[in-house]
Amino acid sequence: MSYTKQEWYTIVNPRAGSGKTMSQWVPAEKYLKRLGVKLHIVYTTHKHHAEELAAAAARMGYRKIMAVGGDGSIHEVFEGVLSWCDYSGTAPEEFYLALMPIGSGNDWIKTFEIPRDTLKAAEIIANGRFEKEDVVRARFASGTVSYMANIGGVGFDSHVCDEVNQNKERGKRKARIYLNSLLHNLFNIKPIDIEFYNDGQLVYRGPVVDLAFGNGSYCGGGMQQCCLADPTDGIMDGIIVPKIPITGIIPELPRIYRKSLHKSKKIIYVRGTNFKIVPLNAKSEDIVELDGEIAGKLPLELELLPHKINVLSGRK
Repeated sequence: MSYTKQEWYTIVNPRAGSGKTMSQWVPAEKYLKRLGVKLHIVYTTHKHHAEELAAAAARMGYRKIMAVGGDGSIHEVFEGVLSWCDYSGTAPEEFYLALMPIGSGNDWIKTFEIPRDTLKAAEIIANGRFEKEDVVRARFASGTVSYMANIGGVGFDSHVCDEVNQNKERGKRKARIYLNSLLHNLFNIKPIDIEFYNDGQLVYRGPVVDLAFGNGSYCGGGMQQCCLADPTDGIMDGIIVPKIPITGIIPELPRIYRKSLHKSKKIIYVRGTNFKIVPLNAKSEDIVELDGEIAGKLPLELELLPHKINVLSGRK
């Protein structure tokens, strides 16, 4: 199939938004077409299908790819496109990505000021303003390579995501499952022992209850762990939360919503282009989440690739 500059390869996740995708997508699709936006529409049928479809679209010559869903959908599109670029030698800078926000999790769009109102988002898509986003490449000891668009974590962070995802797989898709998982894990934190390297320098060795690393700053519906992060600034942000009692954690929680966590004396805030997280024992080979999806286990190396791919933006 030939690629035309005006055509968006559009990957719709019917299960996004607690299963309410079609009721929001149908009017948005009609409005996009009215605005003159050309679409080639496909639908996902299973987990990771958006990743497969995005890679296939890149192989067929499409360079404009839109995800219709949430953070999980845009993560899969990033994975598919960038994996294809690695395999084929194609430059990621050739690609233009967009998200029509319909999912239950829409943190990535907050940074780029894409409205959750799908008709307003359609107008931004039609306008076609883009920014070059940094990409984070994750390498695991197994040899697996993954990519991150927004934010990831280990420890408390990854276990909350894992529990949320398991609940969604069981059909529980209400908004409160995130809060329930957060509270459950907050009172059941198990520290892990790690070394954390920032650009080759050891910055921490010892027990931690949480690690987060951000290309963007928003997660969990509006929290800002890596509060100074901007996905276009050529640098990656991270937080290290050493082992502290629950009574020490709770007073710091409001900072997550006030964009001031970096000022806390109870965490270590780091900025760099290469992070390495090394477990000090087998029990500390914890699960890792990238953009809310479990991607592997420690050890982990994260590399920032600056200004790598074009993404739709509503920022002025």
